[in-house]
Amino acid sequence: MQERSSVDELAKQLRRELDRYSPGGKLPSSRALVERFRVSPVTVSRALAQLAAEGLVVTRPGAGAFRAQARTAPAPAGDTSWQEVALSADGAADLVPRSVDASGVLVSLAAPPPGVIEFNGGYLHPSLQPERAMAAALSRAGRRPGAWGRPPMEGLPELREWFARSIGGAVTAAEVLITAGGQSALTTALRALAPPGAPVLVESPTYPGMLAIARAAGLRPVPVPVDADGVRPELLADAFRATGAPAFVCQPLFQNPTGAVLAPGRRAEVLRIAREAGAFVVEDDFVRRLVHEDAGPLPRPLAADDPDGVVVHVSSLTKATSPSFRVSALAARGPVLERLRAIQVVDTFFVPRPLQEAALELVGSPAWPRHLRAVSAALKARRDAMTGALALHLPELALPHVPSGGYHLWPRLPDGTDESALTSAALRAGVALTPGRPYFSAEPPAAHVRLSFAAVAGTGEIAEGVRRLRTACDEVLG
Repeated sequence: MQERSSVDELAKQLRRELDRYSPGGKLPSSRALVERFRVSPVTVSRALAQLAAEGLVVTRPGAGAFRAQARTAPAPAGDTSWQEVALSADGAADLVPRSVDASGVLVSLAAPPPGVIEFNGGYLHPSLQPERAMAAALSRAGRRPGAWGRPPMEGLPELREWFARSIGGAVTAAEVLITAGGQSALTTALRALAPPGAPVLVESPTYPGMLAIARAAGLRPVPVPVDADGVRPELLADAFRATGAPAFVCQPLFQNPTGAVLAPGRRAEVLRIAREAGAFVVEDDFVRRLVHEDAGPLPRPLAADDPDGVVVHVSSLTKATSPSFRVSALAARGPVLERLRAIQVVDTFFVPRPLQEAALELVGSPAWPRHLRAVSAALKARRDAMTGALALHLPELALPHVPSGGYHLWPRLPDGTDESALTSAALRAGVALTPGRPYFSAEPPAAHVRLSFAAVAGTGEIAEGVRRLRTACDEVLG
């Protein structure tokens, strides 16, 4: 992060000084810039590359950097009003909608304004990401023979083998496909398992991004309630009987947003119910590597205990690394595997080989287990800091379940609370949070908010964020 800040600052300074040079004029040498600004040669190189990408300078190997020629005036804007008619044509009969509501996804992807504490983030703060290990892995990967060639369509065999071992049970590398992040894998799975217009069973509440995937594919999400022990099997069976849904999507481990873990007694029951319904279970095992230090042994993925091909398993490296490290896996057995493979090839061809090679380098390095241990300890400390601060400053927020994995809490708000009003008041107070409504595919039984403790700088920022949230609650709750 320090290097990135230095690059941005130097680029800003050089940008201000460009008027000193006529178009085509030569800028000072890299050595002169290093001495003048007391930065590294790498910083100078990256700052000049940034200006070159903006079209402000031109770099010539062996000659230096030169101010670019003046830009020509942009062409006048055309008339795009015709698109309103083209895009607004009646789509009521479309099985697959042409417009997509991405609001539930954007909440966790959009960066808050400067100075706002990020309680709505869905990824690790940069201080928790293994940036050096990822950079080293990418560097080593780029030097591997054939690293920039075309990979096998299903993914590198060694990476598929690593994911298969991570899942466990009888899962083999031949039953694994490498995909570009969990969102892509879920999209592929739902397209493979359910035709447009079909119902699909989902946990309630559940991840808004999954609801967006289902609706974008023309599917009808049908909620099945979750309690502290995960999805309720009797209600799952009722939902299959009532709808004939071909699939049930679930997160058995540290469910988003409740943090629930599917109880041991329910695991086999869920698989049995789906098998009797002739349906699939899509297992989104998204945060297995974000376990807290005090969690104890974790249950195996459902896929590890599924010999009959009921489970289509999704797991990813993204949550434990970086939003940009989009490497994940789809695992399935039986004829469905070929359908998954065909859809992925048509949609994306393959995951770029350098990224797959970098993933292999990362998970095979000594830095990987060290990183996971460090994140495990940090997440426990942050969870404890947030639960302690909430108990002290916001006791009216009910927190019936404190998870031992994942990156967020799911407090219930006092009855009658306006989630939107609280979210707006919190933003005015300087803290961004996620309202609970987007996590429900039908009317929610109560008001909630989701509070992330992984996307902030540390426990001090958590304490300050809860104090700001107290101010917002005083405004809204009275």
